[in-house]
Amino acid sequence: MRQRMSELRRDPADAGPGLPETTCVGVTLPVPEPLAGELERWRASFGDPMAFLVPPHITLITTTPATDWEWTLEHVRAVAAKQGPFTVTLSGTGSFRPLSPVVFLNVRAGFRECVELHSRLQTGPLERTLEFPFHPHVTIAHDVSEASMDEAAQQLRSFEASFEVRTMGLYEHEHSGLWKLREELSFGEDTEDREER
Repeated sequence: MRQRMSELRRDPADAGPGLPETTCVGVTLPVPEPLAGELERWRASFGDPMAFLVPPHITLITTTPATDWEWTLEHVRAVAAKQGPFTVTLSGTGSFRPLSPVVFLNVRAGFRECVELHSRLQTGPLERTLEFPFHPHVTIAHDVSEASMDEAAQQLRSFEASFEVRTMGLYEHEHSGLWKLREELSFGEDTEDREER
């Protein structure tokens, strides 16, 4: 059985409403089924060991230290509450080589919305200076051979698919190196209404 990020369990010693004093968080947009399953199979076909451990997604906030969990949660909820659903179209491939061994699917439609979401999220408790400009994408090959990355870029060069984004996930980076979903936030919802349900 494959183990997905949202199915990982915390150590009982870490149980509680908050996070450890300092932790790292990430925020992503999920790719829905059945497209997610298709992309997982493609990623596995290129020999990527993370194919079935990291569900397909668009990263909005990469590994970022968070020292105040309540402030972080309040901040991410507020951004989600002000964001409406939007459509993402994935089209063709790109790569971060030679800087990083990654081949990805380009975000065409929805690119602007992703950049704006990133800009709003990367403030307050999540403010930091990034080494490279933010570039929304969906990874299809990472840390595999050059030949496998070339194959990924070639095989999916004409790939195109669209989906609607209605939620984003707030993740905690665990000591194991994997990610745990802490909260899935629906776009456009009033935060107080959500807490009352």
